[in-house]
Amino acid sequence: MPSRNDRSMLAGWRTGLAAGVLVVLAAATAAAHTLEVTPDEEASIKACEKKICTMILGKEPAGEDLTCDLQKTWAKSSLEGGKSKGVSWGFGDARCNVDIALSRADLIAALTQRKHTVRIPAHDVSCVVVREGEERPVAMTVAPKLKFKDGKADKVWINLEKIEGPVDVRATVWTAAQLEDTLGIFHRPLIRSINRFVHRRCGERWGPEGTETKAEQEEAAKKTKAAATAIPPPKRKEAPPAKAAAAQ
Repeated sequence: MPSRNDRSMLAGWRTGLAAGVLVVLAAATAAAHTLEVTPDEEASIKACEKKICTMILGKEPAGEDLTCDLQKTWAKSSLEGGKSKGVSWGFGDARCNVDIALSRADLIAALTQRKHTVRIPAHDVSCVVVREGEERPVAMTVAPKLKFKDGKADKVWINLEKIEGPVDVRATVWTAAQLEDTLGIFHRPLIRSINRFVHRRCGERWGPEGTETKAEQEEAAKKTKAAATAIPPPKRKEAPPAKAAAAQ
């Protein structure tokens, strides 16, 4: 069973590798949010996780590429994990939206070849950060790169190309991104979390005996049973009335 830290880092990886710096700042703290978490947020993350895990577990080179439209909300306290690394998050909650696109061929090559580099094309990330009690927009462009060795993530770069927003927010995010990409201050836990996700979590949740696979099977069985009981049984045909005896 993944620890709370694993779940937090993996949630961060699913959205945050694309969103860049907010991931590496995120700690494993479950906390109340100022920004409202929309009902479909976790559902969209789960649906994307199923897509990528199906690709990882099947390793089928033919098929559709990965595309996900994701949103992730972080509580302020879960963004303060960079303090021990010298990066302080002096703002409130944050939320990011991103459309993720990943080549199936790239992913399968990363898992099956001795060495492979996955380059995610530059894409825009739209965020909102609570600053001095107000929601302020922050826009980023990132082009993450991951190096795999023997099927495992070995190195990762966020590659923050551009950021727009309040000056102090830009400075914090840019500093964290540069420290990660040049010095790797958050590198080890991020790499460890990616590999746990790829080589453990996918199988535990979406493999043939995975918890989510079984839950889906049970739900499908319930719906089938409910549909069957909702159909009324066919009416029995009444026997035709007996013919009157022939007149004597």
